[in-house]
Amino acid sequence: MLILGLNGSPRKGGNTEYLLSAFLNEIEKYKIATKTVRAAEKIISPCIECGYCEEKGECIIEDDMSAQIYPLLKEADIIVAAAPIFFYGFPAQFKALIDRSQALWAKKYFLKLKDPKEKSKAGFLLSLGATKGKNLFDGVKLTSKYFFDAVSAKPAGDLCYSKIEKPQEIKNINGLEQDIKKAAFNLLTPFKTRKKVLFICAQNAGRSQIAAAYAQYFASDKIEALSAGSSPAEKLHDVTIQTMAEDKIDIAGIKPKSIKEALLNINPDIVVTMGCEDKCPYVSGADIIEWNFPDPAGRSIEFVKKLREDIKNKILDFINNI
Repeated sequence: MLILGLNGSPRKGGNTEYLLSAFLNEIEKYKIATKTVRAAEKIISPCIECGYCEEKGECIIEDDMSAQIYPLLKEADIIVAAAPIFFYGFPAQFKALIDRSQALWAKKYFLKLKDPKEKSKAGFLLSLGATKGKNLFDGVKLTSKYFFDAVSAKPAGDLCYSKIEKPQEIKNINGLEQDIKKAAFNLLTPFKTRKKVLFICAQNAGRSQIAAAYAQYFASDKIEALSAGSSPAEKLHDVTIQTMAEDKIDIAGIKPKSIKEALLNINPDIVVTMGCEDKCPYVSGADIIEWNFPDPAGRSIEFVKKLREDIKNKILDFINNI
């Protein structure tokens, strides 16, 4: 499970950074991995409204958004957007990131592709501003609502504080620690009872990715699914992405992981091996299940379609019996 914090402030060490760090630190107390991205430190070109994403499902611009941020938005279970108020809206650096989520919006609404985590993924807003006007946060709340929708996350609340202007002034907010504790607890509650399942194959580019995607899509309320490979490939097999897209499941942009890397983010209750040669690990405390599925690497689209359906049916049986 990954919580992604998006810092939209152009200022280092300011009130926004303090608020986001305090929030993610509270989440880490639950033994959950977090990652922070500062929009102002990334190369993110503005959307040029070319329409390429509506046809191809990806952005034509090659920059940090394409190389780094899209994959993190896909991987994250919860996205925390944090930013100060600039003219009743988000700062320009963060707004560019939000505008470029149009590519994910196009996948969802033009190409009808589904994020495997869409039934459980959540979004949370952190914001602060210097003035005290009653409409101060209306703009960012509305924008974040549609940003979260574009990345297939359901809005799950916010913490917004006005009259914050001086450096580190956020620390003087009465009840801030209690606000954060309560918000983090409520945000994480739906995820606490899920079974943690790690699917493993050789390259993490086919079988285990298909299994994890279907487990997430059909049962993200019951299962936290992650996949890994004993010898991970550089990228997913194109035929795997294509075959899943034909079933309207979007796994493009997901990067293969090693077993060691996966175990940093999950302490599995169940490990499902799907063909990792002689390198399948022993995981203390986890039940081990072996599924015998052939490696789709280099196989035809017809072969992988059949494999997809076999894995899909196996996952549905697994969900019913978990």
